[in-house]
Amino acid sequence: MTVQGDDEMNKAQEKVLVAVLCGVIMTAAAGFAVQPAMAAGYNVESPAQVSGVAYWDKLNVRKWPASYSQQTGVLAPGAQVWVERCIEVRNSSDWCLVKRNATMGWVNSRFLAPTGN
Repeated sequence: MTVQGDDEMNKAQEKVLVAVLCGVIMTAAAGFAVQPAMAAGYNVESPAQVSGVAYWDKLNVRKWPASYSQQTGVLAPGAQVWVERCIEVRNSSDWCLVKRNATMGWVNSRFLAPTGN
């Protein structure tokens, strides 16, 4: 009976170990996802308008500058935003950190047009 109890304890310990390892792997992967925000960038500090988005659609605002990043909000076509800075993305469009009221996050620069205001 003690031997069987030891086996169950070992299986429970294995499950905990696997869960901890999965957590470590996910944390490390999240660290790599954060890196694009630290990429070479440039300050913009100017207004822009959401453009190139269909009238029935919305532009997703992301937590990090990547299409797979968590969505933090949406912007309607034609919405006025404040662009703080942008980062250069090789072989793709740049990503810009924008703010409108309580919505703040990253959008792909191809959906922004300077307003000159």
